[in-house]
Amino acid sequence: MEKRAFYAGHYAIDKHSKKLLVDNIELLLNYGVRFYDRQFITREKAHQGILERFETLLDDHFSSDKAQVAGLPSVADCAKHLHVSAGYFGDLIKKQTGRSAQEYIQAKVIDVAKDRIFDLDKSISEVAYELGFKYPQHFTRLFKQKTGMTPNEYRNSN
Repeated sequence: MEKRAFYAGHYAIDKHSKKLLVDNIELLLNYGVRFYDRQFITREKAHQGILERFETLLDDHFSSDKAQVAGLPSVADCAKHLHVSAGYFGDLIKKQTGRSAQEYIQAKVIDVAKDRIFDLDKSISEVAYELGFKYPQHFTRLFKQKTGMTPNEYRNSN
């Protein structure tokens, strides 16, 4: 008895059915990728400089007392402030930087923290609260995850 491949509830009539089915699915997926990429091309002019505005937004957030009052900036809050949807904003940042918007925010937090840790008049907990963390342990965990050492180890090593 001859065995035939089973596709979507039907037996393949000939040896070409599988290839045709795969080719059509690939075509649809390629159109999907094209549509996804086109959103950045067609809106490039409208959203030019969004990364710079994002960076400025983060700088302002950490140079003022906003972090202490509002906490850490979220991707959704940044997107809202920049007048784009959170999904589009996340995709745009990922496409421009290779990192997710959340990773970008965390990197900024760590950069600011590295500077503030050297103020010996402040404890690590005070630095954490200034950056918008509700719990210093969360700051310590993130710092160690990103740098490989605790804030105290970093302070003492430099």
